[in-house]
Formats: sequence, structure tokens, C-alpha cells
Amino acid sequence: MESNRRGASAGRGGSDRKKSSGPSKPLNKSSKPKSVKPFEAKKEDSREGAKPAVRKAAFIKGRAPKDAEPKPAKAPVDKDVLRLNKYISNSGMCSRRDADIYIQSGNVKVNGEVITEMGYKVKLTDEVEFDGAKIKPEKKEYVLLNKPKNFTTYAEGDKTGRNVAELVRGAGKAQLEPIGRMDMSTTGLLIFTNDADLIRKFSLPNQKTFKIYQVSLDKNLRGEDFEALSQGVTLDGHRLFIDEVSYIEGQPKTEIGIKLRTPNTKVVRAIFESFKYDVIKIDRVSFAGLTKKNLPRGNYRHLTEQEVINLKNI
Repeated sequence: MESNRRGASAGRGGSDRKKSSGPSKPLNKSSKPKSVKPFEAKKEDSREGAKPAVRKAAFIKGRAPKDAEPKPAKAPVDKDVLRLNKYISNSGMCSRRDADIYIQSGNVKVNGEVITEMGYKVKLTDEVEFDGAKIKPEKKEYVLLNKPKNFTTYAEGDKTGRNVAELVRGAGKAQLEPIGRMDMSTTGLLIFTNDADLIRKFSLPNQKTFKIYQVSLDKNLRGEDFEALSQGVTLDGHRLFIDEVSYIEGQPKTEIGIKLRTPNTKVVRAIFESFKYDVIKIDRVSFAGLTKKNLPRGNYRHLTEQEVINLKNI
């Protein structure tokens, strides 16, 4: 019985012992790998000939890897191709808006063919006819003049005065036109340009830009008239708002500073004449933020790029 039990026991467990390679070793808790902080560089192996450790790039969610394929570059803008209405405007004939009207009416030809399509593009080498005359686009030029006396902006001029165009003749190759008008006795800032859009903008009656004038009167401006001016005046049935009026510091009370939006110097004269004052002199000392600083009377200068941007953004 006892021997049988031993045999049975050996028969049952013998095969298990043959399959097993021995008792399993207990887990070594101390051999558990330590956690490594993100982006922590491993210490370099000091063994001779050992390869340097390479750190794998970590990818941030939502961000493409550095070696990802670049986006296709935008097609370069062809500066020798522009819209027909801009071509006409750059030539100084009229504004873009008016150019569209001429195009629609069939008064514009490109290389001998009438073009009525809006948005039509032309090359600088194309031959463009505007209302029967060949035109070429020009580089835009902007010149600020400190106008002296005895020069007028009127095209015909008169016997005693000369045209202000003489004073800016050497400013550039383009044909420059003044923004607004000035008579012989009025002095101060005057802008010249071949930009038809800018000329049109500052010729509109609902001006947003301020002009400052220094006005010399034949007698002192009375206090009651000063108060009345600050409230605005009515000329030819139209109410004119005056933004600011003041006496010139350190000057007699015949010297008045007035700030308003009209570019028409005739209106400035009419304001004081309506209060029974004779205007001896009008000098425009500021135009849309531009001043006479470092610009002697009779001299001109080209506007900076930033000054042009400011004028266009007003």
C-alpha cells in the first residue's frame, strides 16, 4: 500500500518536475526601472567606442514635427500685371471708380480692342487708350509745399501772380496737381500729387481731416465775437462748425488761430468777413497732421512713406 502510494505520487508529479526548470525565482523589487523625466538626457557612456545616446524627438499633440513637409509657397505677385482701372488711375486720368465708368461705357481700349470687362488685367507692356488718348501708368509722388505769396493755384493765373506749379517743377517727372486751391495772398501748406484718388478724397465737401489756419485781422477780435465763432457760423444758409478758435499766444489779438475741416481758404476769409473784419493774411500752418516744421517758405519736400499711409487711412 505504502509502495503503491509512492508510485502513484511519483507518477502524478514526475512529469511536472521534468517540465519545470526548477523553482521560480522571486521578483527583485529593487530591479524595477526608475521613471525618467520627459526630455531628460541620459548620461553619456564613458566606455571607449561606445555610441552616444540618441534622444528621440518628443511630439507635442497638435504640432507637426520639424521635419514635416513644408507648405507650398504662395505664387509670387506679378508687379507687371495690374487691373485696368488701377492702370488708368495710376496714369493720373481719374480715380478707379470713375475709370470703371469709362470702361463700362466702352471708352477704353487695350491693344486696339475695346474692353468693357470689370476686373480686366493688363500688362505694363500693353498699349492702353483712354478716351482716345494713349496713357502710361506713373509712380505716385507726394510733395508738400510751403506756399509763398504772389503764387496762385488757378490754372490761368493772372497778370500779377504766377502759378504754384513753377515751385514744384523739379520735384519729379510726373505731372503734379495741387489738392485744393489757394489765392495769391494765402500762404502755407499745399500738397501736390499725381494720385487722382487722393485728390478726389480731399476735395469732397464732408472732410474728416483738420486744417489749422493763422489769420491776421485788421483789428482786434472782440470777446463777444470770439465766443460767437466758437459756437459756429452760418454762411449762405449753411451751418459751419468750427472745431477750435484761439488767440495766438504772445501775439496781438489781431492774430487768430482757427481749426476747421474745410480745405477752402475762401471759407476762412468769409467767416471773419461775416463779423465785419477785414482779413489781411491767411497762413495754413497744418494740413491733416502735416506741419511746416523745417520747411521754409517757398520750399517743398517729398512726403515720407508713413505720412502717405496716414493720409490714405484718414
